[in-house]
Amino acid sequence: MEAASRMAEPVSGELVSVARALSLPAESYGNNPDSEMAWAVRAMQHAKVYYKLISSVDPQFLKLTRVDDQIYSEFRENFGNLKVDVLDPEELDSESAKEKWRPFYFNYGTLLGLDCSQGYTEENTIFTPRIQFLAIEIARNREGYNKAVSANVQDKEGKDENVVDSGEKEEEVNSEGEK
Repeated sequence: MEAASRMAEPVSGELVSVARALSLPAESYGNNPDSEMAWAVRAMQHAKVYYKLISSVDPQFLKLTRVDDQIYSEFRENFGNLKVDVLDPEELDSESAKEKWRPFYFNYGTLLGLDCSQGYTEENTIFTPRIQFLAIEIARNREGYNKAVSANVQDKEGKDENVVDSGEKEEEVNSEGEK
């Protein structure tokens, strides 16, 4: 019993610290490089997992959340003219865009590819709120833009099957046995 009460003390102390930290205004926090790096690493891990996912299945049938239908309909209702295949960072990150996106925001960031036919590179990504990522990727999946990713990866995997153990490419032979 005594051990249980000793364990509860640090937890309740931590809760008080967390509650105090959460009650402070956002302006009281500076940019902590360690926190920003941790977020960047986490966002890159998420981007890699998502890229593997859309490259291994037909993205048009992919469900990212239980509420994909609702996110998609509200997204297209509010952003009907937004081109989702190749994004303009100004349409996501400008002050006017942030105002329009604010009702959709969750407090979680992730990387979003600007051009869905390209991989996740420094030049082709933007850090966005998770809901912005979900809305755009659901639209890309349903509208067929991410299908090119899975097709490209499957093409590459097919070419890799023609490589023999020595690392040399096998010569392809047509149906008549000609090279």
